[in-house]
Amino acid sequence: MNKVMSRTVQPRPRHRPPTRRDTRRPGGAPPRTAGRPAGIRAQSPRTAARTAAGQPRPTDLFADRLLAVLSGQRPVHWMLRHTAGRAYDDLARLAERGPLRTRGPRGIRPVVQDIGYYVAGEGALEVFARVATGDRLRAMAFRLERGEDLRWRCTAVETGPV
Repeated sequence: MNKVMSRTVQPRPRHRPPTRRDTRRPGGAPPRTAGRPAGIRAQSPRTAARTAAGQPRPTDLFADRLLAVLSGQRPVHWMLRHTAGRAYDDLARLAERGPLRTRGPRGIRPVVQDIGYYVAGEGALEVFARVATGDRLRAMAFRLERGEDLRWRCTAVETGPV
C-alpha cells in the first residue's frame, strides 16, 4: 500500500522573529549601595532615578509634574488629584506668578537638574530640586505623604532662588 504523506501547511508569521537576549546580564538589578539600610536610598543624580522594577520614583514624578505646572506647560487643575490639604491652593498661587517660566528666547524649557530628599518619617518625604531655567538656577521644594490608599500626594510646595 502506498502511504501518502500529507504535509500540513503552517501559516507564515507576520511579525519579526524574537531577538536574542543575553541572559548573563542582569536586566533590572537594583543599584549597589554599601553600608546603607535596605529601605533608605541615597540622594542620587537624576540619571539613576529608576527603581529596580523600572518605575520612576515618586520624587521624580512629582518634580516633573510640579515643574510642568509652575512653568506654564500644564494647567494647575492637572495636579488636583495629586495634592492634599493647602498644597493645591499654594500651587495655584505660585502658578499665577509663573516662577519657573523662562524669560528669554522661546523654546528653552526649564529642566530639573538635581533631586534630593529627606525621609521625614514613615510615609513622608521632603524633596528638593534644582531647576535650570535658561541660564538661571531656581529651587523647588515639596513634601510628599503616602495616604491610606498607598498613593503619594503633595502636601506642600515652595519655590525660590538658589
